[in-house]
Amino acid sequence: MSVQPPAEGQPPAEGQPPAEGQVPAPSTAEQPVPNDTVGETHTGTVGETGRSSWSAMFKMARPRATRANFFAAALALVLGFALATQVQQTQQQGLEQLREDELVRILDDVSQDAARLGNDARALESTRDRLLSGADNSAEALRAAQERLDTLGILAGTAPAEGPGIELTIDDPGRKVTAPLLLDTVQELRDAGAEAVQIGDERVVASTYFTDAADGIRISGKPVAPPYVIRAIGDSATMASAMDIPGGVNESVRRLGAVPTVEQRDTVSITALHTLEQPQYARPVPGPTGSGG
Repeated sequence: MSVQPPAEGQPPAEGQPPAEGQVPAPSTAEQPVPNDTVGETHTGTVGETGRSSWSAMFKMARPRATRANFFAAALALVLGFALATQVQQTQQQGLEQLREDELVRILDDVSQDAARLGNDARALESTRDRLLSGADNSAEALRAAQERLDTLGILAGTAPAEGPGIELTIDDPGRKVTAPLLLDTVQELRDAGAEAVQIGDERVVASTYFTDAADGIRISGKPVAPPYVIRAIGDSATMASAMDIPGGVNESVRRLGAVPTVEQRDTVSITALHTLEQPQYARPVPGPTGSGG
């Protein structure tokens, strides 16, 4: 059987060789895949790859119960607590930061200062009333001036004094008591209203200073030896209580192994005198000479 060649302009049939000058017909097995099919396949592949990437990232970011993570969380918690505590302490000011014994001491000092100022105010008012209503103003003024002079003599340590008060004895066989502790004792007595203080044979005034030396404690350059006997004139009950408050003088002395003893007395004599020195630089300010015309 003979095979007829295809007509001119027609593609050869499948399985027939193309004639000269003709383009062979495309094979069904070699036909290209439509564009829409390729697009769908590519899109599906990209979507699956994206989901796989996100899933892997989520798995990596998910916290794991490891020892390192546990220590990191604990460290962050401790640092946060410390920071909050520091901020709170920084914001707190004034009395909130003081201990209970310090608050008791401050309250006691304020009460004593208020009582002392009240007594001074009443005394000055009484003096003013006497000066304004006295029959003999000159005599009353002279008496007021003498009272003022006596008061200044007691405060300056140039005049002896006596009155109710306490006697504090510190027995220190081991010589553990220091000069700062004696200074603190004097300050506590003054805060409690002491008007005159004497330690041993030394009168304590505003210029008195305490130092530690090789041979013991020195008061204004003069040595003193234990037992230290401190006499103070003032309200005996108030001063005795001030010595025995928590964290006060008696507790500090006992901590050093020394023994404090406080005796309240109806009469305490202060006989040591302080010699005044001429000031080298300070001069009094001249008062007004008159009202002027």
